[in-house]
Amino acid sequence: MSTGGGMKPATTPSLNKGSSSANVGQQGKNQYFQMPLHYPRYTKADYMNMPEWKLDCLLKEYGLPLIGDVEQKREFAMGSFLWSR
Repeated sequence: MSTGGGMKPATTPSLNKGSSSANVGQQGKNQYFQMPLHYPRYTKADYMNMPEWKLDCLLKEYGLPLIGDVEQKREFAMGSFLWSR
């Protein structure tokens, strides 16, 4: 039976989870990858000199894990965002 009006049950997940900061979990943790408007355009040298707080901000912006020490985060960011040419 259709209820009309385009209403969805409360248990139906949203199809555009990455499009809004309103989709952050109650504890402030993202449960999915989110794609910001711009892709990071850092070079390998930029990542090698990037402070940990900036790596944390970058990874958090994409909904990626912030685990490990600064070297592990740096390697993860480079593996995620650097493209070989």
